[in-house]
Amino acid sequence: MPISMFPPAAAAYLLFVAFVCGACIGSFVNCAALRLVRGEGFARGRSHCPACGHTLAARDLVPLVSWLFLRGKCRYCGAPVSARYPATELVSGLAWLSAVWVLGLTAAALRACLLFGILLALALIDLDTMELPDVLVAAGAAVWALFWALGPDRLAALKTGVLGALALGGSLLVLSLIMDRLLGRESLGGGDVKLLAMLGLYTGPAAGLLLIILSCIFGLLFAFFLARGKGREFPFGPAIALAAWPVLLWGDAIVGWYWGLFM
Repeated sequence: MPISMFPPAAAAYLLFVAFVCGACIGSFVNCAALRLVRGEGFARGRSHCPACGHTLAARDLVPLVSWLFLRGKCRYCGAPVSARYPATELVSGLAWLSAVWVLGLTAAALRACLLFGILLALALIDLDTMELPDVLVAAGAAVWALFWALGPDRLAALKTGVLGALALGGSLLVLSLIMDRLLGRESLGGGDVKLLAMLGLYTGPAAGLLLIILSCIFGLLFAFFLARGKGREFPFGPAIALAAWPVLLWGDAIVGWYWGLFM
């Protein structure tokens, strides 16, 4: 159901709930990503301060609020807590809010929110390790398959999804092989190719082209502002994840508008 069909007060409440839920999921995803990077089991053990190891109470884990109230420090040892925590919670909350705002209370919104959690985890892990775990990419494909199996017109959706995966994954694979040959080193990792192929299931080939363009733009911006002068490679996964969100929400409308210019 479109959010515009609700009374203004009800719509505002639903958007607020979506933001809170997204922030909570963002907090969990950030914690899980950090634990996976450190080799810890993300589903076991209570949250604790990374500096002193003290187990955190419920009042220490309220998304955004706890970090702001404690002024970015641990309640127990006073060690600074990275701004990555509230930033991740805020971004995730805004993503869920935008999904409900654009897609309404629909299965498409739920699918987008689930995918965003996976993309967020992939981006965070890629920033820390320069790797994109295959298990998370496979999880993104599994989410698509689940909603495809439950959705209407499965034959057309399967055709569009497979063509999108082949177009994005195949084109980036060819491009990376050419760049590897020209540069004499690895230009793009295999994880980037797999991630784009997985996202092609969601976008199809037409919006997938927009995804590649935006990913390249964001990748260049990240490299210029965040990796400039550091003499190191910068992961491409976060740029792909960031580009995927506007394409998932508005990609078809943008592509339709563009083609309408030539009709």
